[in-house]
Amino acid sequence: MPVKIRLTRQGRKSQPFYHIVIADGRAPRDGRYIERIGSYNPNTNPATIELNFDSALTWVQNGAQPTETARAILSYKGVLLKNHLQKGVKKGALTQEQADAKFAAWLTGKDQKIQAKIDGLLNKKESEKASRFKAETKVNEERAAALAKKKSELAAQLAKASKQGEAEEVSESVEPANESEENTNQE
Repeated sequence: MPVKIRLTRQGRKSQPFYHIVIADGRAPRDGRYIERIGSYNPNTNPATIELNFDSALTWVQNGAQPTETARAILSYKGVLLKNHLQKGVKKGALTQEQADAKFAAWLTGKDQKIQAKIDGLLNKKESEKASRFKAETKVNEERAAALAKKKSELAAQLAKASKQGEAEEVSESVEPANESEENTNQE
């Protein structure tokens, strides 16, 4: 009975979520399994992986064969490296302290890489937000300038119209005065 470490799909359509399980190789993908050792969510950036490290290491040491994706996940979390180092200790190539020191160094490097990626994503998000804000501010300034220009044109037209209106009023008031003079001259 070959034992496999593989993923079972959960989640709704277009939103996959996987459980990392130990299952019989003959069992269907989402069927019966022996033990659930973790979960994998590819929808987040970076992908969220929760894994019971000790249980996964025990199963790998006992001969469970991971699928390609499960192998990538186990490698990402360091289970395969820890298994490799433990084999070196059993063969006498390393001491347990050396193996633990190598694994701890690898873990700190891995954590730094993950944190750098998260920081990079946050910085990218902030810079995109700043650039969108800058573009929106520019558009708003252009709109404000166009509106101010339109208002100044309207004000100029109103001033011109009011001057013409005053001129007409003056000419109308002058014309009746001229008529009254003509009327007085005729008498």
